[in-house]
Amino acid sequence: RKFLEVAWGAMEDAGHPPESLDGPIGVYAGCGMGSYFYFNICSNKPLVDDVGMFLLRHTGNDKDFLSTRVSHVFDLKGPSVNIQTACSTSLVAVHYASKALREGECEMALAGGVTIELPQGRGYLFKENEILSPDGHCHAFDHRAQGTVFGSGAGAVALRRLEDALRDGDHIWAVIKGSAINNDGADKADYLAPSVEGQASAVRQALRAADTPPDTIDYVEC
Repeated sequence: RKFLEVAWGAMEDAGHPPESLDGPIGVYAGCGMGSYFYFNICSNKPLVDDVGMFLLRHTGNDKDFLSTRVSHVFDLKGPSVNIQTACSTSLVAVHYASKALREGECEMALAGGVTIELPQGRGYLFKENEILSPDGHCHAFDHRAQGTVFGSGAGAVALRRLEDALRDGDHIWAVIKGSAINNDGADKADYLAPSVEGQASAVRQALRAADTPPDTIDYVEC
């Protein structure tokens, strides 16, 4: 439900509701595990008995149907692809949405993701050798870094080919010059931590795709 809201918000902000474009609109997105479905719906036996597990799952409660739900509700006829790469899902969705635009598969593409933890603010129990921070804080690129803290949120962007956006007078928030994805296989520091070489390789690929020399970049945001 939240991703439907941000998907519509992205199209509205872009000034391109579905009926405004002649070509198809694609959706590339993913979401985290729906804890509400497992904790609140599956445990409601009268509801399961009345509606049936198939309909409960397939009509909006399973993460495998996130993108096609958006396409159905907004009558979008472009590719509708569910992406799932854990923490990198939204960025990988942007990568593949951009690729689809370059290859002419759609006129506009929605890309993004959503994860919402329920109940909100429940906290967690710290355990040694797990990914969660012992002090409840995330200190990225800092000597105090000890782990991460999960949050909830939803986000989507509306992407178009630059020449099309310029032609139509769209407001352009940013231009994606290039992107790249990879996997470092068994070279990770451990399963939940990427290797230095794997990260560096992805950066090199993205720079090549963008045709951007590294010495021209003076600001990096992570």
